[in-house]
Amino acid sequence: MRVLICGGGVIGAATAYYLSRRNIAVTLVERTGIACAASGKSGGFLALDWCDGGTLQDLARRSFALHAELAKEIDVDYGYRRMTTYSAAAAEGERRKQSNDFGVDWVADTVALGPRLGSTESTAQVNPEAFTKALVQAAEGHGTVVQRGTVTGLTRSDDGRAVTGATVSGKTLEADVVVLAMGPWSILACAWVPLPAVYGLKGHSLVFDTPAALPPDALFVEYREATGAMASPEIFPRTDGTTYVCGVSAHDSPLPVDPADVTPDPGAIERLEAMCAAMAPALAPSTIVARQSCFRPVTQDGLPLIGAVPGIDGAYVATGHSVWGILNAPATGEAMAELIVDGGATTVDLSPFDPGRSPPFDAAGLQTGML
Repeated sequence: MRVLICGGGVIGAATAYYLSRRNIAVTLVERTGIACAASGKSGGFLALDWCDGGTLQDLARRSFALHAELAKEIDVDYGYRRMTTYSAAAAEGERRKQSNDFGVDWVADTVALGPRLGSTESTAQVNPEAFTKALVQAAEGHGTVVQRGTVTGLTRSDDGRAVTGATVSGKTLEADVVVLAMGPWSILACAWVPLPAVYGLKGHSLVFDTPAALPPDALFVEYREATGAMASPEIFPRTDGTTYVCGVSAHDSPLPVDPADVTPDPGAIERLEAMCAAMAPALAPSTIVARQSCFRPVTQDGLPLIGAVPGIDGAYVATGHSVWGILNAPATGEAMAELIVDGGATTVDLSPFDPGRSPPFDAAGLQTGML
């Protein structure tokens, strides 16, 4: 069996990893670079039970366990560690009564800590870019081939009922199975096969150099700006001495065709910088090493698309994981490998994520340049 995976983000990387462990011949095609989009610019936060009570519960719990296993299996340090996670509140220009009960002493007195949201038993983190690249490297060690190129369509059998490969940078790559894992750019595949729409939700983030490495305390902050606007910055110190902060989303930014063309919206980074400077001395503008943005893939009903494309043998999709892509990548990759090789997933029930649950998107109106 020859499997072609379209997309070098964390979902494609995890699928390649678990397929390669089963001695499947995999080619991973990526247009811009491994982890070049949301998989390289997200927070990398992991939670055991934050999806409990919802459709994602079993996928998230399985994936949280797999993250712990992968940290032992893969001989690369990609920043996996357990964290303690807190809620907090802050308001621009206001001092808050600071509680030291939790021992979080690196925030300013503008931040009031609230209830603990997770312990080292239930929350953790990875550096998402390093994690994605480690999965790909491990897959390559099992025979996966990584190829740079742009997928512009799928090839079909004479009767049109099965895929036979894909057109990549003007050439045909033959395959028995094609997996579409292109994040929000999976919307392009709606012109090739019947799929529900996948959209891009834009987020902005900063990375700070914090040499006196902050302890593994994650903060989810409700922040009131001077204008009265509310924001929800998230702060994640990392094992490499950097600290990642995100918190300004944009719901109406167009998605460029090339991930390399994603840039921050005017004013968004400046807003986030101001919040950070007010919340912690270590998060001063002079210590910023990256100002960035990315698009997270989301679907109309908020659930990922994981499974076989309706009516097309050999075509599969895995995308639409929204803010939980890094968390749920391992269980998604594992289940995709089971589905492709064994004909069905056993570790996680994929039926809620069936791509056929919603009507296919009419891709006729897609424009070039911006989507």
